[in-house]
Amino acid sequence: MTIRVVLADDQPLVRAALQMVITDTADVQVVGEAGDGTEAVRLTGELTPDVVVMDIRMPGMDGIEATRVITTGNSTTRVVVLTTFDDDDYVYGALRAGASGFLVKDMALDDILAAVRIVAAGDALIAPSVTRRLIKEFADRPTATPPQRTELERITDREREVLTLVGKGLSNAEIADQLSISVATAKTYLTRLLAKLDARDRVQLVILAYEAGLVARSY
Repeated sequence: MTIRVVLADDQPLVRAALQMVITDTADVQVVGEAGDGTEAVRLTGELTPDVVVMDIRMPGMDGIEATRVITTGNSTTRVVVLTTFDDDDYVYGALRAGASGFLVKDMALDDILAAVRIVAAGDALIAPSVTRRLIKEFADRPTATPPQRTELERITDREREVLTLVGKGLSNAEIADQLSISVATAKTYLTRLLAKLDARDRVQLVILAYEAGLVARSY
């Protein structure tokens, strides 16, 4: 199946570069382009793309607010946020708004394309180059809401261990190795956590782990 994508960035050159690499692929198609958040929301409503590649800093409605609007309700469209290294202050807001991926603009175009495929398949992705910075951002920022203690009472001790490792940025394979279980079992625990905690994807599990204080600030 072809992955239908909307590109939202106020820089035409960025959109052109992404359009160029996507044109050469058989499984991804650009169905629309937006120069600001308002236009991105409108195009998403009209075209129902699988993925929106969203810049954060745009005139008018920014990428965070546009992401929040797009992912609200029963929308099946997923958002990959594209930004620059100096946008640390926006990381938390973008992920809380419902983004399923957080990438930086200096990544190779092929890596960005791979991320689109991952997010379209229902997974979530944070660029390895910013994972540590993201973790520090969560650790240093006061929680906006009280820790989700009531929700965490629903999970088992083993599921809590898995949630903690997810919060530290470990992949399913790394979690399996850490806990001496199979990758399939690690995936099963992840699926249970998503259901029990009513989380959209892996990124929201990371947020819950930090808000609940499961990941040490020294990490």
